[in-house]
Amino acid sequence: MNERTSLTYADAGVDIDAGNRLVDAIRDPVEATRRPEVIGGLGGFGGLFELPVARYRRPVLVSGTDGVGTKLRLAIEHRRFDGIGVDLVAMCVNDVLVTGAEPLFFLDYYATAHLDAEVAAPVIRSIAAGCQAAGAALIGGETAEMPGMYAAGDFDLAGFCVGVVEHDDRIDGSAAAAGDVVLGLASSGPHSNGYSLVRRIIDYAGVDPQLETVGETSLVDALMAPTRIYVAAVRDLLAHHRVHAMAHVTGGGLAENFARVLPDHLAARLDATAWRRPAVFDWLAEAGNVSEAEMARTFNNGIGFCLVVPAETAEAAQQRLEASGETVYRLGTLDMRATDAPAVTFA
Repeated sequence: MNERTSLTYADAGVDIDAGNRLVDAIRDPVEATRRPEVIGGLGGFGGLFELPVARYRRPVLVSGTDGVGTKLRLAIEHRRFDGIGVDLVAMCVNDVLVTGAEPLFFLDYYATAHLDAEVAAPVIRSIAAGCQAAGAALIGGETAEMPGMYAAGDFDLAGFCVGVVEHDDRIDGSAAAAGDVVLGLASSGPHSNGYSLVRRIIDYAGVDPQLETVGETSLVDALMAPTRIYVAAVRDLLAHHRVHAMAHVTGGGLAENFARVLPDHLAARLDATAWRRPAVFDWLAEAGNVSEAEMARTFNNGIGFCLVVPAETAEAAQQRLEASGETVYRLGTLDMRATDAPAVTFA
C-alpha cells in the first residue's frame, strides 16, 4: 500500500504562524488607541468595553458598519497601504457622528487569499491611526486567510463602530427650522465613494495615475488622500453650540445625503458657488466627460460633512469649527418646503 502525504493547513494555503506574527506587529499601534473603558487586550474571543454609564442619564448606543469599496483596488495596484485604514474608520465614525454620538470602539475585518504582513501591518496600523483621530478604541478584529476566495495579492476591508449619545441629546433633524444655516465642511478629496467610476475614468482616459498631475500633486495622491475624520471638530462644536441636523456626504452626493436628515416640511436652498470644487473633481469630470448631474450624485465634490445650526449662532459655530482645523463654507439656509418640491435645491 502506498503511503499518503500528511496534509497540513499550510498546504491548503493558510499560515497560522503568519497571523500570530501579524498580531505581534500591530500590538503597539492598537494599544495606542486604548481608552480607560477597555478591558483586557488583544487575543481574546471578544473585545470588552465598559459602557461609561455614569456620564449618561439614558445612554443610547449608535452603531455603524462600512467598507472602503473599490478604492481598495487603487490601493492594491499602487501599493498605497498606509492610509486606506483611515478611510475604513472614517466611513464608520462619521456616520455615527451624525447622530451626535461619541465613537467608543471599533473592530475591523481583513480578508485575503494569503496573509502578507508587509501589506496587512501598514493597513492595520492606519486603522489604528484612524481610531486615534476619532478617539475610538480599536478593541478587536478578524484577519481571515481564505485561499480560493480572493485573487493573489487582493484583500478586503470592513469595519464596525459603536458610539454613545445621551437620549435627549440625539440629533435627528427634528429641531431644524426655517431660517437655519447650513454649514459645509471641506472634504479631503473623493473620500471613499465613486471609485468604480474613478477607475473607469482612468481607463477611459488612458493615463497612469502616478504620472498624471492634478494641480501640484499626482493624480494617485489626490485620489488616495484618506477620508477626513470630522469627529474631533464636531464633538467640540456640540459641547458649545446647538446643532439641529448633520449629514455625512457619501454615495449619492450632497443633495441625496443631506435630504436624508431634513424633516419633510423643510427644504435646503444651497448656493452652488459657495465653495470651489477641488481640482481632482474637475479632472474626473473632464477626463471622463462626466455630466455635472452625474458628478453631483456620485461624488462629494468637495463637501464631506454638513451641519444645520441656528442662524444667530452660525458665525460663532463656523469660527469654532475653523479653530479646530476645518475649512468651513456657508452653503445656504433652510426654508419651508412646498408640496412635491425637492428637499435640496442649488441656486
